[in-house]
Amino acid sequence: MSKYSDKIVITTGDPNGIGAEITIKALAKLNLPPDKVVIISNRKILEYYSDVWMSGGMDVWQFNNSCVGEIQHEPQTGNSYTSIPLYLHTSAYELLEIPYNAEIEPGKVTKEAGEFSFRSVKLACEIGAKAIVTAPVAKNAMHLAGHNFNGQTEILQKYLAHDNQLAEMLFVAGNFRVLLLTRHVPLKEINLTKDMVVEKISNLKEFFVSHLGINDPKFALCGFNPHSGEDGILGREEIEILQPAVEELRAKGINITSPLPADTLFVGAAREYMEGWRAGGLEVRLFNSSNIDKTSQEQQTDNSYTSMPPYLHTSKYDCYIANYHDQGLIPIKIVAGDKTVNMTIGLDIIRTSPGHGTAFDIAGKNIADETGMIEAIKAVLKT
Repeated sequence: MSKYSDKIVITTGDPNGIGAEITIKALAKLNLPPDKVVIISNRKILEYYSDVWMSGGMDVWQFNNSCVGEIQHEPQTGNSYTSIPLYLHTSAYELLEIPYNAEIEPGKVTKEAGEFSFRSVKLACEIGAKAIVTAPVAKNAMHLAGHNFNGQTEILQKYLAHDNQLAEMLFVAGNFRVLLLTRHVPLKEINLTKDMVVEKISNLKEFFVSHLGINDPKFALCGFNPHSGEDGILGREEIEILQPAVEELRAKGINITSPLPADTLFVGAAREYMEGWRAGGLEVRLFNSSNIDKTSQEQQTDNSYTSMPPYLHTSKYDCYIANYHDQGLIPIKIVAGDKTVNMTIGLDIIRTSPGHGTAFDIAGKNIADETGMIEAIKAVLKT
């Protein structure tokens, strides 16, 4: 058994993006037990973005000089990293260090940053952690380094999948969940098949049962074409692919709708999500267990609750299934914004990531919002 089997591993993404900054900020706020987290990054990168944050008046990252460079275990064969303690406030997080000798250039796409990004994700797959949280990477930087993956999900698929496992992209914001039937594929190249749809949705049902404890999830399937094809007038994918898949899934006991027009389906989903915020005059709270028996007045004067209204709301459907990337991501990101989490399911290890990219335009300016990273970390704590 791996020494990391009970730990969450967190990567800091592209060195020239906002990944390290939002990781530092998120960990500072969450204050997780040091024995439950390992970070994959480089000390120079963490120091650089810590200095950026400290320049804004936040004295956050501190290193124990007596421990700098101390190797806690021998490097694994073929991997040129060492394990050193990293101190955040008074808590030590272990750092698995990937070499990075290039200059840190916020906002720039470089081959060196792409190589670092790829090796970070690969190492996260290799150490046998309980769960993985990845900060954003730049696909074009990885391509410059010769790693021609369409995203981190594809890297996870390559190094974690076995026995015909498939990595799937599930986007989560509270009880608003969206599964993508296809991932980073140009629209003109989308090729759905009945067998693909059946397999992916069957795997989704298994995830809900095994990881979320929902034994009979309700799934809503988006139509592929406008108005779900209008009985074949606007396209026949619903008739020839999606509806036959639905019939087969229903025969397996899976609760799923027929293909529904995506525009109106997501209107309902967005309305359900936002009703959580409106209830109680925008004062709906998800409070800690210690608060449960307190009066509403006591809760208002007690700071031990977390404001996350959508998590209290019960959705009509447990998951919405989109045929392609933008069909599913535009609706959930419009209403949930930075609280949207990208979750990779279907493999032995759950991986989450913020629902945004490297944000090169604001990298190194100490203005990146860490909400997405916080939500990504919290998501794996719940699975």
